[in-house]
Amino acid sequence: MPSEKEKMLAGDWYDANYDQELIAARRKAQDLCFDLNQLKPSQVEARKAVLTELLGQDYPSLDIVSPFICDYGYNISFGHDCFVNSSCYFMDGAPIRLGNLVFVGPFTGFYTASHPLNAARRNQGLEQARPITVGDNVWFGANVSVMPGVTIGSGSVIAAGSVVTQDIPKNSLAAGVPAKIVKTIEQTDLLMN
Repeated sequence: MPSEKEKMLAGDWYDANYDQELIAARRKAQDLCFDLNQLKPSQVEARKAVLTELLGQDYPSLDIVSPFICDYGYNISFGHDCFVNSSCYFMDGAPIRLGNLVFVGPFTGFYTASHPLNAARRNQGLEQARPITVGDNVWFGANVSVMPGVTIGSGSVIAAGSVVTQDIPKNSLAAGVPAKIVKTIEQTDLLMN
């Protein structure tokens, strides 16, 4: 019989509230997030060591501004030169994958988990997690919410305050609640002066 962690990673319904293995993993991540958030921004090496332990690998060009919170850490991956502004939350029951050069505005949340609509099942602690995938060169404005199972294509911009409930094609400007595509972004190789 699969463990609750195996069910979680497979995208099946799992016991998120009462399984001791998952509780211990979340507490470890919470402790590491607490440690990270107590360090001064100037304590670069100490912050890097905590992030490496939290995320399970070193991301040399990753810049995360505190406070930062996640559920597990091991389900989050970053490409090169990513920036995560303050007060962001990564609910990583399923993988959250950010590509290269992704900029995340403050108070943004990536939420992989959903719960049963039926109250009795929800009160049993059941949860289902679906992955979130973000391409390269994506910019999230402040206070964006990305919902379970969403893929956001490379080159896209998600306007501040948006709630992304469906996939966003590459090179799209999306805005609103729920987020809708406002226009296609024309990408060029020209550098602006």
